[in-house]
Amino acid sequence: MITHIVSWKLKAVDDAGRAESVAAIAAALEPLAQSIPGIRSLVVRPNVVRNEVNWDVVLVGDYDSVAALDAYQVHPEHVAAAAIVRQHTTERATVDFES
Repeated sequence: MITHIVSWKLKAVDDAGRAESVAAIAAALEPLAQSIPGIRSLVVRPNVVRNEVNWDVVLVGDYDSVAALDAYQVHPEHVAAAAIVRQHTTERATVDFES
């Protein structure tokens, strides 16, 4: 199994804007676990400890294999969801590991 972790910095700086952005990102990405083969789980959650070094939101996804993660990355539904994510974010960091 491959765990895929993505963290983003949000464009929004106020609490209401951050909450709206997290909700939009979660609404775009979380349903993909039901429609793209090879995804075991996928959750999006906001950071709850505010400080300058923490990222604002995280995605944690579990995939059957690296091949499943690769297929997810180019799947048309993910490509469309990623466009929504980019509307709300300024920076992105990713870590993938075998679990």
